[in-house]
Amino acid sequence: MGRETLIILNPASRSGRAARLWPRIASRVRDAIGPAQVEETRAPRDAERLAAEAVAGGVERILVAGGDGTLSEVANGLLQAGLADRAHLGLLPFGTGGDLARGLGVPPRLEAALEVVVRGRVRRIDAGRLEYSDRQGQKDCRYFLNVASFGISGLVDELVNQAPKHLGGTLSFLLGTLQAIVRYRPECVSMRADGELFYRGRIVLVAAANGRTFGGGMQVAPDSMFDDGRLDLVLVEAMNIPQLLRALPRLYAGTHVSHRRVRSASVKCLEADAPAGRVWLDVDGEPLGTLPARFDVVPDAIGVLAP
Repeated sequence: MGRETLIILNPASRSGRAARLWPRIASRVRDAIGPAQVEETRAPRDAERLAAEAVAGGVERILVAGGDGTLSEVANGLLQAGLADRAHLGLLPFGTGGDLARGLGVPPRLEAALEVVVRGRVRRIDAGRLEYSDRQGQKDCRYFLNVASFGISGLVDELVNQAPKHLGGTLSFLLGTLQAIVRYRPECVSMRADGELFYRGRIVLVAAANGRTFGGGMQVAPDSMFDDGRLDLVLVEAMNIPQLLRALPRLYAGTHVSHRRVRSASVKCLEADAPAGRVWLDVDGEPLGTLPARFDVVPDAIGVLAP
């Protein structure tokens, strides 16, 4: 197709399912897209380095054989290195949640996803930029393509990552969420949206969303758009366990935004403060660190292949 292509394969996706499948499907992938080099990730954040080195060396298309977390790492590698305008990204979904693929309209079946790679269009989407405290309490910066959130979602990530992935994304995240509802204790958080005080009090969940869904299909921000230059802010105030269990179906349906304990807004910047190390973050499905944190939108940040 006249351009250099790299496939970044995360062999650990779906508890190793990607590594087991790849030898059986590699020839089908190359038949569809043409010649391509394949690099496997071997450690967390390895995809960042692989992506940045490849694009600096002339690669113009990166296909991610993994999940939302791997795609997020690839995007981070390019955005951190200032290379996002020199390549575009495609997705071969192998991950647990699949929310970014779902939001972009990339089908879960391999043949259909390859059709998007071959015949789809390059769509420019926004990204979020997050400044936060890492697990050692040091300041760090990350980009996200789909959703960054904090509160119970950080605990859900930990529980899902500890469990087997053979149940699939939707059921894995549902079971993790039910466990987290029983274990989570709401923390007090202070938030400013675009410089104005937005909320101060105990929360269950706050999401700064570029995409609509997270957690394997929960419609956390049903009106969010990838290319509107805004982040959709959704805040769920503290509730007890029975209230949370009753509200959970509304999160899947996207009707929770009308709940009396839910607040929402469209913002360019969110600043959230809490005692260090107490409130955990979920960034594109990965538990990376804690508040305090700042979330900013980066318009027109990167190109992705979409139907």
